[in-house]
Amino acid sequence: MPKSLESLLKSLEKPITASAPCRIDSGGTWDIKALALPLEGVDPITVNLAINLRTYVTLLPYKSGWVRISSDNFDAQEAYPFDKAPFNSQFGLFFAIASFFRFHGLEIEIRSTSPVNAGLGGSSTAAVATVKAFSVVKSLLNENGIKKKDILYLAYHLEDAVNGGMCGLQDQGAAVFGGVNKWSWNYSKRERLFTRESILDENGQREISKRILVAYSGRRHLSARINRLWIEKFLRGETRSGWIEVNKIVNRFALHIKERRWDKGAQELIEEVAIRKKLTPEAFTPIITRLIEESEKAGCGARFTGAGGGGTVWALGEIDTIQRLREIWAHILKGTKKGGILECNVDPIGVRVLS
Repeated sequence: MPKSLESLLKSLEKPITASAPCRIDSGGTWDIKALALPLEGVDPITVNLAINLRTYVTLLPYKSGWVRISSDNFDAQEAYPFDKAPFNSQFGLFFAIASFFRFHGLEIEIRSTSPVNAGLGGSSTAAVATVKAFSVVKSLLNENGIKKKDILYLAYHLEDAVNGGMCGLQDQGAAVFGGVNKWSWNYSKRERLFTRESILDENGQREISKRILVAYSGRRHLSARINRLWIEKFLRGETRSGWIEVNKIVNRFALHIKERRWDKGAQELIEEVAIRKKLTPEAFTPIITRLIEESEKAGCGARFTGAGGGGTVWALGEIDTIQRLREIWAHILKGTKKGGILECNVDPIGVRVLS
């Protein structure tokens, strides 16, 4: 039976708030099942870095029988009766999560410290934080909470369901575990859809944080549309060999990062982008192209995050070259309406509840 949380949430001294980090990545798209499962034999991987641009989800009391979703980033809200909430609206994913848990009489308030639709995995991060917050509710109701890996699976499957099978696992993975990880995608394994290797300890995470630069291009991206186009080309066999070559590069990138060979890692980003220009030209807007080109001129490697087509670009290089690139990128982004440098470091902590 559906459970109203109105009275419970009103009785708490302070609201339940959970948060999770966003991510930057290399080898994104390989985490989507349509690519990874048929070619599991080539060991498809993604490398991502969780960054401390965190998304916060707070549960507040609302009238029983209803669910309300609000976000200061979108300056928008939606409220529906529990049994009539749409799963295909702007906040449909969060109505779907509430429906899964059979909770109503609450508001899910979302606040993100990253730009909206920036290609940093923000919606997945918010979903992970929401599931974590609901895990706390289950504990307060004397039910079993949800383990980390189960939070990842649940957030992924719900998002994949409402998006028609176009989602991967990497965003949820970074949000749940934090840190710098190499993910191998094993969708044929019923009990283990992925294996995770943490490739930098906290000292290594501090070191790489000095050598990365992250910037928002000023233009939102729509990953579902772009991913769908890429998958269609892959399924037709038009781009398969190119994706396999990208995967080889990302495997080398993971090894270089693990061994803290930052300059060689930067070179692999350059190689990945060179192939992606042919495979995924839709990812390269004029401003993204310029930021990447200037990065390479400065001696760094750079790539778009997620599906590109707007959103965010990140660069890797030695400390002195990254500092020079910061000035160059800041000058370029002055000419955009909302673009700019995003101040962030690697986040060693994944999803958590605010105490």
